[in-house]
Amino acid sequence: MVGRRRLGREFGRLWASYAVSAYGSGLGFGALPLIAVLVLHAGPAEVSVLSATGPAVGALIAVPLAPWVEFRRKRPVMIGMDLARFAAMATIPVAYAFGQLGFVHLLVVSAVVAAAKIAFNAASGAYLKALVRPDDLLVANARFESTNWSSIAVGPPLGGAAIGLLGPVTTVVADALSYLLSALGITAIRGREEAPRRPDKSPVRAGALLDGWRHIMSHPGLRPLYLNQMLVAGLIMATEPLLAVLLLRQLGFPPWQYALAFAAPCLGGLIGSRLAPRVVARFGRHRVFRTVGTLRAIWLIGLVLVRPGIVGLVTVIAVELAIIVNMSLYSPVLATYRLEHTPKQLVARTLTAWSIGQQASIAVLTALAGLLADITSPRTALTVAGLLILATPLLLPRQEQTSRHEPEPSRSHS
Repeated sequence: MVGRRRLGREFGRLWASYAVSAYGSGLGFGALPLIAVLVLHAGPAEVSVLSATGPAVGALIAVPLAPWVEFRRKRPVMIGMDLARFAAMATIPVAYAFGQLGFVHLLVVSAVVAAAKIAFNAASGAYLKALVRPDDLLVANARFESTNWSSIAVGPPLGGAAIGLLGPVTTVVADALSYLLSALGITAIRGREEAPRRPDKSPVRAGALLDGWRHIMSHPGLRPLYLNQMLVAGLIMATEPLLAVLLLRQLGFPPWQYALAFAAPCLGGLIGSRLAPRVVARFGRHRVFRTVGTLRAIWLIGLVLVRPGIVGLVTVIAVELAIIVNMSLYSPVLATYRLEHTPKQLVARTLTAWSIGQQASIAVLTALAGLLADITSPRTALTVAGLLILATPLLLPRQEQTSRHEPEPSRSHS
């Protein structure tokens, strides 16, 4: 079976390292805003600044890092980024223990972690392309995707319980240690990695910072997929704070129901990611982009129908489950296509450009949605987001834009 294909011991170590850090991040999900509220008594404006500014600054820091990552061995880069995240996160419990924790400290940590994450993901994507056979890329990406969703389903509820029992910085400690363990796991990967060779030995030119965007925007398949992904991810993520206000403040959902509404549907990520290789084998990649890419977008408007009580809770879970199943099926296919259609010497810069564009879209659309909700209401802002996302399938590529080197679909479920 495709989903059970063996990808080798070295991939297993890379996957295990990813799983450790993913579950650590799941435990620490939302930890910094929570510490800002519980420890520093920050207000809504400060929490919003922390949630938006740190990742935005981290994205800016990641821009000049992209060429640096591109022309270095990827495994040491991944280890270095894990150690940087460990060191940054570890400063929080230390400062808390000595009564020196401040808001600016949290901002700096948020920015460092965001930049290191982008650089790590760029290096790991390039390393994965070199580590596994081209025919195995989709299976490998599907396994990463399933791990990501399972960590989101399990981590936040356990993290919330740990904070309640052991204090506000408990999950930060767990998150920091997960990066250290990830670095150790990557160190255990055997085999010599060849150093990337530059086309010439001259210093990296300033224009190299933009080469990732140039590749994306000049590629007939990647360009529409990139624009579509930025809008879909931005609009979906923009609804999260709106839904929090609607459910917790206006509809009176207890916190445990709110947590359940977001954790339970994440199990759908295991379904979608596991189906991805089989669906592509049977129907072809282009049909996945067009059909599943459309199905990601049509459910969001359903959040407008949420009402108080169990019916409202079931509505949220059903809508989120439908979105996540389709997202988790679509994402590994997109990640594989992106790697296949990016030259080896551009992978890190392309992945960095992709991450920065997506983060910028999420920040801008979240801010605009919050402003609209302040002027009108959260339900109105949800309605606008749900209607806008219905237009995003128009940006999905046509078949001739993605059909180059497309494998013939098979009618078997191998």
